Amino acid sequence: MSSYQLGKWDLTKLVKNPKSPAFQKQVRELENQAKNFEKIKSKLDPKMSTKQFMNILHQIEKISENMNKVGGYASLSYSSDTQSDEATSLMTRMSKLGAEISNKILFFDLWWKTQVDDKNAKRLMKDAGEITEYLSHKRLFAKYALSEPEERIINTLDVTGISALVKLYDKITNSFEYKMKIGNKTKVMTREELTNYVRSNNPKIRETTYKTILSKYSDNKGVVGEIYQNIVLNWKDEGIEIRGYKSPISMRNIGNDVDDKTIESLLAVCKRNSPVFQKFFIQKAKMLNMKKLRRYDLYAPAAANIKEKNYSYDKSVKLVFESLGKFSSTLEEYAGKVFNENHIDSEVRHGKRDGAFCSTLSPKITPYVLVNFTGKSRDVFTLAHELGHAVHSQAAQDRSILVQDAPLPLAETASTFSELLLYDNLSNKISDNEKKVMLSEKIDDLYATILRQSFFTIFEVDAHKQIGEGTTIDEISKTYLNNLKVQFGNSISLTDDFAIEWSCIPHFYHTPFYCYAYSFGNLLALSLFQRYKKEGKDFVPAYISILAAGGSKKPEKLLSEYGFDISSQKFWQEGFDYVRDQVKTLSSLN
Repeated sequence: MSSYQLGKWDLTKLVKNPKSPAFQKQVRELENQAKNFEKIKSKLDPKMSTKQFMNILHQIEKISENMNKVGGYASLSYSSDTQSDEATSLMTRMSKLGAEISNKILFFDLWWKTQVDDKNAKRLMKDAGEITEYLSHKRLFAKYALSEPEERIINTLDVTGISALVKLYDKITNSFEYKMKIGNKTKVMTREELTNYVRSNNPKIRETTYKTILSKYSDNKGVVGEIYQNIVLNWKDEGIEIRGYKSPISMRNIGNDVDDKTIESLLAVCKRNSPVFQKFFIQKAKMLNMKKLRRYDLYAPAAANIKEKNYSYDKSVKLVFESLGKFSSTLEEYAGKVFNENHIDSEVRHGKRDGAFCSTLSPKITPYVLVNFTGKSRDVFTLAHELGHAVHSQAAQDRSILVQDAPLPLAETASTFSELLLYDNLSNKISDNEKKVMLSEKIDDLYATILRQSFFTIFEVDAHKQIGEGTTIDEISKTYLNNLKVQFGNSISLTDDFAIEWSCIPHFYHTPFYCYAYSFGNLLALSLFQRYKKEGKDFVPAYISILAAGGSKKPEKLLSEYGFDISSQKFWQEGFDYVRDQVKTLSSLN
């Protein structure tokens, strides 16, 4: 069996050398494809044959795949070294190229949204197969679409506007170096390395870790706060004022092809169930022999007398493979391809982007995964999470590039389900003491990915309203602190230094209102997992079918086919019932 080593990914399948004539040729071919596509403009006619219509869509698929190759290469290169001038320059060039290509093919999108009557639209969609939902979803945007010249201006200005602001935030925050005294030595660390210490057995180290991170953002609150306010104002100006969306979060919901009612139900149930996790925090304080947890202690190891287990990278990879394989050999095979093709960047390096992600560029290309592996048990679960994304993409690899990606709310389903499979697998291999620690960590994680993310979204709703009406960075921080007080109730002691924590959350900057997708995906995955526990192997084909749908069906419609009504509060409550049971199980182990 192979031995897996930490290392960098291989991007040569996308671009062999960005300085080579071959790369310039790749870019020229893409530009020519887009230029030729422009000639279609004069031939557009709502009464065209379905064959002509599908031919146009196939051309869009080819342009998308080729753009994703060069754009994806630039983006992945930049993520692996955000401090590289070459990577930054290429990223800027490819962003500009992407905007130019989008502008050249934009006319078709606008024509389809605004100039095709309902009768002909229905006729043209009749033979579109898996792309039908994509086309139908596009027409939802008709009332928010602008004229072609206006859309071109927005695309062009985004490169030096909102995209540049996001890049600036990344560049500033990824250059932060954190100095902290560990024992007798002062260490200089990345945020990823430092974050490990929030799980230290030593309360003082936990506190110092948070203060080190938060003070860095507090010292820079002027610039990172200003960047955020401008991103939010851009979102409002374009979305509400110019396009006419009902609310800032509605823009994301429509983009996600999910109903406002579904997300309102989700957030209402999450807010109502905060006491489920508050009980866990009170219980965890007892496990740690503390009167009350401080916010610094939120992710403290539950059993201070049990040393946290370290996992080698090789063992971690094999554990994830085994967990997926027990459920389905097909899913294990999909995960294996990421490693066999060296599409994973796993080592920790200065300048490398924090966190983890999975990037799917085309149905024809195995996804790329970035993690920062330090050997902690949470890193093993992060690996399972990102490989779950890769599995999801490959399950939908027979789909068109236009519908391969699941909408955001479904995008976290396979990742979370993979973590549940890993936990299920590991819990059978460990002692009661180890199980107690792992179950506590699991509930920590359920808090972080369900309740915390939903309260992030509730904060964003408030912050966008506040910034739209005019505010200060300190007022935004007060709003965030109040959000934490509602979330934790009296279960933990909260200090004012956490008021600035909102500026540490990249999703607020990169993708406003993204965070509810984690709550959605996790609660959905819990429901699917409970179904699996009841039905066993009979459930596997249904699960793979849900993944294989990609973005070809609206989430409400897709899940209703398997008996889930995601617009109802009752559905979301079932996920919290599972969490409550886990808290009870933990209590029984004490």
